[in-house]
Amino acid sequence: MSEMRSPIWQNGGLAIAMVLSALIFGWFYSAAKRGDEAITVTGSAKKRITSDLVLWNAGIAAQSPQLADAYRQLADNIPRIKQYLLQKGIAEDQMTVSAISTNTLKRRDSEGNDTGEITGYTLSQQIEVRSNDVQKIAQIAREATELINQGILIESKSPQYYYTKIGDLKIEMLGEAAKDAKERAERIAQSTGNSIGSVRSAKMGVLQITAADSTEVSDYGMYDTSTIEKDMTAVVNVSFEVD
Repeated sequence: MSEMRSPIWQNGGLAIAMVLSALIFGWFYSAAKRGDEAITVTGSAKKRITSDLVLWNAGIAAQSPQLADAYRQLADNIPRIKQYLLQKGIAEDQMTVSAISTNTLKRRDSEGNDTGEITGYTLSQQIEVRSNDVQKIAQIAREATELINQGILIESKSPQYYYTKIGDLKIEMLGEAAKDAKERAERIAQSTGNSIGSVRSAKMGVLQITAADSTEVSDYGMYDTSTIEKDMTAVVNVSFEVD
């Protein structure tokens, strides 16, 4: 004869099952909520760097009604400029002379229209200096107008200054920026009675290389070439789990 279970026992078993289900669901829900919590912070690192490469361009031009005469002026002046730079201590293998650029001059009528009549030629040429002796080239670039006193109409352009070890330094600075991000996240978590867990995601920001003490930045990153002393700033965005 089969045993008959009372309705009370059946109701009690159902209640226990419901309680167990609620506890299990609550544990999973709590764990899921904890797993969903995260702190996202931005860390940065800044370092002062000194340019170790300089590029400097100096240009000359010659104008004459006759193409041959304009060319002769350049042919006479380029060696004189090179000699000047050699005397200043710039090695010849640090100089590069560009090809000659020619511009044909044409007469215009009273209304400014081109008549097609050739009135002369302007020829120009550049000398580029590439050197690791940054300070010396910077000084020579300022003094190069001395050539004007020798009858050479030289145009000394502003030197461009570069730092050649950015690749190696970038790795180091990203590590420093990540440390800064972790410290920021720990302070935020501690203020709410929590602690940070493992890294969920990390994203490198753009690199900013600006003039020393400059506050200028760009969404696309910057690379200042106008100053010898620069500030290099690396940024990372890191998301941490919250325990």
